[in-house]
Amino acid sequence: MSFQQPSSSPSPQPGPGTQGPFGLGAPTGPARPPKQRGRWLKYGAVALVSLFIGVGIGSSGDGSAAADTAAADTKSGPRPTATVTETAKAADDGDAKPAPTVTETETVTAKPKKTRKPGPATSFSGEGEYVVGEDIKAGTYKTAGAEDEWGCYWERAKNASGEFDAIIANNNLTGPGRVTLNTGEYFKTNRCQEWKRVG
Repeated sequence: MSFQQPSSSPSPQPGPGTQGPFGLGAPTGPARPPKQRGRWLKYGAVALVSLFIGVGIGSSGDGSAAADTAAADTKSGPRPTATVTETAKAADDGDAKPAPTVTETETVTAKPKKTRKPGPATSFSGEGEYVVGEDIKAGTYKTAGAEDEWGCYWERAKNASGEFDAIIANNNLTGPGRVTLNTGEYFKTNRCQEWKRVG
């Protein structure tokens, strides 16, 4: 391996008479294309203008909120209208006056159908506590059994206290099962499939 010594001749220094690309006495080196600075300014200006346009569009909104409000007003209810226009015939007396126009508008409002108030459910999830008569309808319910290997637990109770004395009946099912629920009771179910009313 060999190393070379730099030449002992000094590098040329710009003197008062030499002229580099940047003027008298300026360091000489590879010349930059003269258009590069102009390109940077042009692209920078375009980016700045685009930013201002984008901010202006974003802050002004697109008017969709007003369109949504107008659409919501039209959906609030049926408002059919009927417009009848009659034009009277001009008399043949040689007087050419325009005939009056009569417009009658009648608004008809449709009456909505009466809907039944939803009552207690006749099928419900196998997980939760329900008040019979309020949350679920009284009657006999059936389940397909447990959701997993831990079994399906159900409980009929007098109240929601959770005390042992409040339990009317309970069971752990490994297969399908039925239970009859009376109004006012509390029904608790854990890890069971959906309960459906059968009677």
